[in-house]
Amino acid sequence: MNTTRKPTHPGIVFYEDVMKPLNLSVTKTAEFLGISRKALSNFINAKSSLSADMALRISIATGTSAESWMNMQKKLTLWIAEQDAPSNVVPFSCYKAS
Repeated sequence: MNTTRKPTHPGIVFYEDVMKPLNLSVTKTAEFLGISRKALSNFINAKSSLSADMALRISIATGTSAESWMNMQKKLTLWIAEQDAPSNVVPFSCYKAS
């Protein structure tokens, strides 16, 4: 991955693209999703990663695909890992079998 800009957290996307336009409160949205208010708050404030369970809940509630939500999280997770990529890994192409 060669993205220089940090991908947006899926919780922020969910808040901006779903909750705000529908004028949904954290409490009401948490009720609809069947989760705690605290869990939703942590997610939309980018304090917790998207789980497969949460992606499925959002998918069912919004009629979108769980995969699209998980892809957002994957891109963010990989971007974060790349910021501190390990420097001690040797490519297998350097290995000559004897």
